Amino acid sequence: MTSATDTPPPPEPAPGKGLRGDSVGLLATIALGLASVAPAYSIAITLGLVTLVVGDLAPAALVLGFVPILLTAFAFRELNRRMPDCGTTFVWNTRAFGPAVGWLAGGWTVLVATVLAMTALARVGAATLLAFLGLGAAAGHTPTVTAVAVLLIALVVTVAYRGIQLAAQAQYAMLGLQLLALLAFGIAAFTRDGAATPSASWVDPFSFDDFGSFAEAVLLCLFVYWGWDALITFNEETVDSGRTPGRAAVASTLILLVTYLFTAFAAISFAGTGSAGLGLGSPENASDVLTHLAPALLGDTASRVVTLAIAVSAVGALLTCAGSSPRATLSMSAHGALPTAFGRVHPRFRTPAFGTVFCGAAAAVALVLLTLVSADFLGDAILSIGLLIAFYYGVTGFACAWYFRRQLRDSPRALLVKGVLPVAGGLMMLAAFVRSAWDMADPDYGSTSLGGVGGVFLLGVGSIVLGGVVMLLVRARHPRFFQDGRTAVTALVVTEN
Repeated sequence: MTSATDTPPPPEPAPGKGLRGDSVGLLATIALGLASVAPAYSIAITLGLVTLVVGDLAPAALVLGFVPILLTAFAFRELNRRMPDCGTTFVWNTRAFGPAVGWLAGGWTVLVATVLAMTALARVGAATLLAFLGLGAAAGHTPTVTAVAVLLIALVVTVAYRGIQLAAQAQYAMLGLQLLALLAFGIAAFTRDGAATPSASWVDPFSFDDFGSFAEAVLLCLFVYWGWDALITFNEETVDSGRTPGRAAVASTLILLVTYLFTAFAAISFAGTGSAGLGLGSPENASDVLTHLAPALLGDTASRVVTLAIAVSAVGALLTCAGSSPRATLSMSAHGALPTAFGRVHPRFRTPAFGTVFCGAAAAVALVLLTLVSADFLGDAILSIGLLIAFYYGVTGFACAWYFRRQLRDSPRALLVKGVLPVAGGLMMLAAFVRSAWDMADPDYGSTSLGGVGGVFLLGVGSIVLGGVVMLLVRARHPRFFQDGRTAVTALVVTEN
């Protein structure tokens, strides 16, 4: 048996899980990663909030928020090279820290964050699509928006069910529209009479007035980048599965940084950060900067393309979520950590059939239930995603350094990319987790509270605690995975080399 303290040697190749290998190349994988972040939607709803906190230092916050994301991407790249399994964080954390950490931090937390994100994306996609169609009254009617959102979930589940190639082709079109709309918005803003000349001080990381505002802004920016790791779950279906997803992960995060900085500089140059009129510091504009500024920049007709881009952005991310989560549950089932039903692969489409339908149904049910409880409750559930992101990203950064600890002395490169950078990313994510948990515990944070504790904190930390309870129940039904320790995912990693 392999020692728990040594990095195990590569096992012999095992039979595949039934997914269609060599289906997508580097470009398609990058597109999947970018689409999963929903760039148009993410920057539209976040830029104004960041500006409210730090003014014209919003671009600096975007850069600083990018740093832990990039460091985490290096950890994902190195771990995927060693273990290109569609279970990604579940497999990696299990191999590094054991089955309990792998199941909770690498499996459960990621799935909960994704399901909550799907509820948000479906709602935004539905409301924005209705607005684009000129149905403003319907876009403000909660039951109508919820019904359309459920239909959107059903649509993307159908596409995801039919295969990765169809999903990738759809993402090309949707991502292209987003990037084109952001480019048009930026060019119009920069060339507008009276637009301010961009200043290097806007990206000065030493200009923040206090640590509190700095931390809050950076935490908001973490959400802007989150989602790129979904592309790794398609690694068993990519060409050169050991290298392509890792390269796509780093490339997609860099493309996001450039896109976001371009849009932020353009918006600040045109509208400024004041609290009056179109200023980004206006609370009325903060919820959706692009929608509020587009009519003044592009006119009413052309601005509708920006509205459509935001709707498409949300739907594109929803589609990637509908494809990534079932592959995570497929891996967990293949390694004995979930019921065998999640391991069923459609004989024709070669997709995780049961898992795809299950994850879509879970998102639809969560959306309806949270909406029935309270629209505010749903909003707080979405805000709690930040805690879950910082938690599993941070653990994975530490897992990379721990797993490769015996190789860190092999070369300066190994020490840097397998040890120093992942640990630095993990520490930053841990700091983000602690700071955000502290802020979210305040009853005034978000829209709900219970017993003097903020609802966002209870939902975020509560999700992790609930995962521990569920893990105990799963352990009783699937003892082999938890008893065998790290070796439980060694013999079954299907593409490791």
